[in-house]
Amino acid sequence: MTYNANEFDAKEVVGNDRKHIWHHLTQHKPFEEADPMVIVKGEGMRVWDAKGNEYLDAVSGAVWTVNVGYGRTEIADAVRDQLVTLNYFAQTAGNVPAAQFAEKLISKMPGMSRVYYSNSGSEANEKAFKIVRQLAAKKNGGQKHKILFRERDYHGTTITALSATGQYERKNQYGPFTPGFVEVPHCCEYRAQEESDKENYGVWAANQIEKVILAEGPETVGALCLEPITAGGGVIEPPHGYWERVQEICKQYDILLHIDEVVCGLGRTGTWFGYQHYGIKPDMVTMAKGVASGYAAISCTVMTEELFNQFKDPEDPRMDYFRDISTFGGCTAGPAAALVNMQIIEDENLLDNVNQQGEYLKGRLNQLMEKYDVIGDVRGKGLFAGFEMVKDRATKEPVDESVAMAIGAHCMKNGVIIGRTNRSFKEYNNTICLSPALIATQADIDKIVDAIDNALAELAPNA
Repeated sequence: MTYNANEFDAKEVVGNDRKHIWHHLTQHKPFEEADPMVIVKGEGMRVWDAKGNEYLDAVSGAVWTVNVGYGRTEIADAVRDQLVTLNYFAQTAGNVPAAQFAEKLISKMPGMSRVYYSNSGSEANEKAFKIVRQLAAKKNGGQKHKILFRERDYHGTTITALSATGQYERKNQYGPFTPGFVEVPHCCEYRAQEESDKENYGVWAANQIEKVILAEGPETVGALCLEPITAGGGVIEPPHGYWERVQEICKQYDILLHIDEVVCGLGRTGTWFGYQHYGIKPDMVTMAKGVASGYAAISCTVMTEELFNQFKDPEDPRMDYFRDISTFGGCTAGPAAALVNMQIIEDENLLDNVNQQGEYLKGRLNQLMEKYDVIGDVRGKGLFAGFEMVKDRATKEPVDESVAMAIGAHCMKNGVIIGRTNRSFKEYNNTICLSPALIATQADIDKIVDAIDNALAELAPNA
């Protein structure tokens, strides 16, 4: 059988999908009554389903991934040419696109030096966790093995990545979890803790991390894993003073700072990486999603030369390396696609576009907040924005998750795909999340916000 992406029987494809595919995050009972959505084509910021319906994608593939948009023939051609030349060889050896992309990537990350390839954000974070554990065994008799993570952050879908995830409903029913992972409080200023210092909330929130370190014992804590801006947990930008204090704390207690850029990386926030807004000097940075804009599977665990060198052990040469392998870290399609992806971002000045259109997007969302009392807070940076919906602005009581679901369904019905916090928390599944491709125009932003405006007018005018 020869596959042709442009030749298919839509009814047959939908039927096969209903019969055989187990979709992500989906209850399949409704498919007994209605057809599942099957996306068959993408171009720019638009996608089409098997029934011919067109949608403006405001979430870059639904999971913050397709940064440079659909239909990029230059990426697809590069992947095709590379696969014909060499599709795969384990990363115990090198290959051309992996070496070239690593050099390109490191050139955008001052202070970083080494790239470890794998194939998903969850796996990239697993590698970082294993690095911490192996170093603890090599240097500290296994004692400095604990990894801190933040309430509301998300770091992946495997059991150990979920062990480092601060979202209750995503973790529910999957325990027991990997031991040695410890939660620290969130830093959402809009939801500031009752006992917090409201005047210096950023420093206060960072100091709560220090309290956890002292309670656990600094000699037992190996790393702190944080998103630069919390993504699926509600698009939360850390408040002023937070990151400066976090970095001080990590240095004081000899704790590795691991920044999870799986969502924010490769231009999403208007810089190459989200942490670069804050003057942070991390020890490790993990990334996936937008690294190749979804044209091939790739993730990276990037680290400093100092950290890399800690795996050298002349006293025990049998154990002087990072004892890990990722099968599809050796697939050449990922770095080949990633190289062209980065070139597109540079050639088309997409970081400038992100900053320009991101400012416009946030301005339009603030206009919505003036119009609808249901919007309690607008947050974000670059083309990474969201707003939290509440029943009452004074009490900040969140709306039920069904409201966000209804807003999303209304927009979808009218040709715009938006995102939301999705069954992640007991009560804070009330944030609408937007992450349009870095190529978004003002007209695209207007269509997205107008669709949300129409949905709010019909579904939540007095909420």
